[in-house]
Amino acid sequence: MRIGAIDTAAGRRLVEVDGDRVRELEFDGDLAALLTAGLDAATLARGSEHDGAAVTLEAPVRPGKIVAIGLNYRQHATESGVPAPEAPLIFAKFPSSVVGPSAEIVVDRALTQSVDWEAELGVVVGARMRNVPRERALEHVFGYTAVNDVSARDAQSGDGQWVRAKSMDTFCPLGPVVVSADEIGDPQALRLWTAVNGEIMQDASTADMIFGVADLLAYCSSNFTLEPGDLLITGTPWGVGIVREPPVTLQPGDVVETGVDGIGTLRNPVVDAG
Repeated sequence: MRIGAIDTAAGRRLVEVDGDRVRELEFDGDLAALLTAGLDAATLARGSEHDGAAVTLEAPVRPGKIVAIGLNYRQHATESGVPAPEAPLIFAKFPSSVVGPSAEIVVDRALTQSVDWEAELGVVVGARMRNVPRERALEHVFGYTAVNDVSARDAQSGDGQWVRAKSMDTFCPLGPVVVSADEIGDPQALRLWTAVNGEIMQDASTADMIFGVADLLAYCSSNFTLEPGDLLITGTPWGVGIVREPPVTLQPGDVVETGVDGIGTLRNPVVDAG
């Protein structure tokens, strides 16, 4: 099942996206609320149907928390000039940074001069997790989505930690849908990529992760509770802008496309806050 969200006259509604058809789900709440209630989205009644070309998909989930993983692809660690971590490197990204799959990425030049892209596989937790072993971790996944972990590199290096640099408003485009785990199958066999103004910048496979999705979920749940609707973003592969010669940064007028096979593509224009 492919779940998205749209804005209607009655407020934001969850929808089932089936090709060119978008059908509202009869549920008064977002995806996190649906998962917390323990409801099966597939059994919900369908409401109004829309032409997919005539609606704008919004962020399909508003997570209670975003748990992010750094340096989780070997080639990305190599291009960054650091050794591969021996355990998952965890940081937080504020949920207020979330925007939809076609929303603008807003760059405030008073805060940052070096904005970068990071294509990532997002994992939506479907059931509460605490001390879940690796062997059972994927049982707790509701589905997967595409994420661009937009990063202010100068703030990231200047602060000595990553939260502010990763959490500026609009710095977490995600979507276009959440695809249920049963449709994805193996999360370690997905191509993910980034293009800026049509030029491919990242092109890799989740098979190259240092720590796979099951490992990450088990490790996180051994340290803190994961709740239904929480989002785990699993790291980015090689090809970020900051390590290029010369470095490439996002500029107003750029268009960033971020895709994960089997899920879809984000297409976000970059604008100046001014």
